[in-house]
Amino acid sequence: MSTQNNGSVKPARLRISANRRFLIKEDGSPFFYLGDTAWLLYHRLTHEEVAAYLRARAQQGFTVIQTSLLGERQGLTEPNRYGHRPLEDDDPDRPNEAYLRHVDYVVDRAESLGLYIALAPAWGIYVVGGTPSYPAPRLFTADSARRYGEFLGARYRHKSNVIWLVGGDREPVRDGVDYSNVWRALADGLRTGGQGTHLMTFHPPGGGRSSSLWFHQDEWLDFNMMQTGPRRRDWPNYETIARDYALTPTKPAMDGEPGYERAYAGRQPEDGRYTDYDVRKFAYWALFAGAHGHTYGCLEIWQFYVPDIPGRLPFNGAELPWQEAVPLPGALQMRHVRRLLESRPFLVRVPDQSIVLSDAGSGTDRIQATRGADGSYALLYSAAGSPFTVDLGKLSGSRARAWWFDPRRGTASALGEFPTAAPKEFVPPSSGPGNDWVLVLDAAARQFPVPGADVAAG
Repeated sequence: MSTQNNGSVKPARLRISANRRFLIKEDGSPFFYLGDTAWLLYHRLTHEEVAAYLRARAQQGFTVIQTSLLGERQGLTEPNRYGHRPLEDDDPDRPNEAYLRHVDYVVDRAESLGLYIALAPAWGIYVVGGTPSYPAPRLFTADSARRYGEFLGARYRHKSNVIWLVGGDREPVRDGVDYSNVWRALADGLRTGGQGTHLMTFHPPGGGRSSSLWFHQDEWLDFNMMQTGPRRRDWPNYETIARDYALTPTKPAMDGEPGYERAYAGRQPEDGRYTDYDVRKFAYWALFAGAHGHTYGCLEIWQFYVPDIPGRLPFNGAELPWQEAVPLPGALQMRHVRRLLESRPFLVRVPDQSIVLSDAGSGTDRIQATRGADGSYALLYSAAGSPFTVDLGKLSGSRARAWWFDPRRGTASALGEFPTAAPKEFVPPSSGPGNDWVLVLDAAARQFPVPGADVAAG
């Protein structure tokens, strides 16, 4: 299956797989959630710019664009490029139809390209309120949130390419007051208005927090989303995924906002900026730890930064015009992990660190492993090219075929076949920070294609 969306097929409605670990399409085929954060897209792009951005992301293999209808910062006061604000008089019972027509354009344009829109109805500050340093009005009560949700759910009921992101970067509790009932009311309204046709999750605040901390037992929460950025370069998001993976009831999990390419790794300039290597690590660590999908982010893309626009200040050290940020290396490399996972049986994949017989390490030296539960294949990611020993007996059959897969280029080189009766040490082709590698092990009898080939395995 091609990772380039060409718009030839309308996006199918999504549901949860039978084993409750993955997202799948109506026909039962797997859906790889490869997201990009485009929070201020509705506020800051024209139709022509929307079309160019979405076309580029579709060509790069992304499948989901994460957006916010009421964006953060100047989300209420800053009109979109056509002079329209989201709400009349900041009243959630009075959505601005002119503004929503621009949202409609984005959803329709994405649909034509085979892309899904993960849509946050309101950023979290409009539920829990702002702070002295970050002022924002508290707009929603439980009743108004439910009405707002019903309105949006009904408006997009017939769009198969919408995923709802309840929440928006804030905890449900502020100053001792619990606003969880407001988020639950919004979710209830979305489900009622949309007649339950769309998947739904909760977008949490950062620092490794997850939707599971507040809403895991809620029926409306179809899958868990966590935000592990922005933090240090070696933030172990594989631990956060593993925590949610082990919860009951079983629900798919993903890192919906790790560190952004070009953002400061600890929010301060002296921490340096996240690189393509950093965002690769976050993707492979999370996916191999059991995540169903992953979201990439870029500092200049989420805010669609353009220099020298009066009144529009750069957030968090943005410098690069967003158009120049679209082809950054980290964004281009995301397609490689998608193609790698899609080139092997997708819905049988499980995390399994027991296949690593040597020390799996931590931080940049971490070795993260996943495999087919049926013994058909195994994938081991060495974040800094450290050698490791593998239990080949986890693979079915008497022989394993091995490959080195390069996450930077998406290429694979064959190593040959090895007996599965004994463990074996593998030494990556290069080592040190920036020299990450994936060892691909296949049950030789399965005759799988080259890892990362643009073809889905049977």
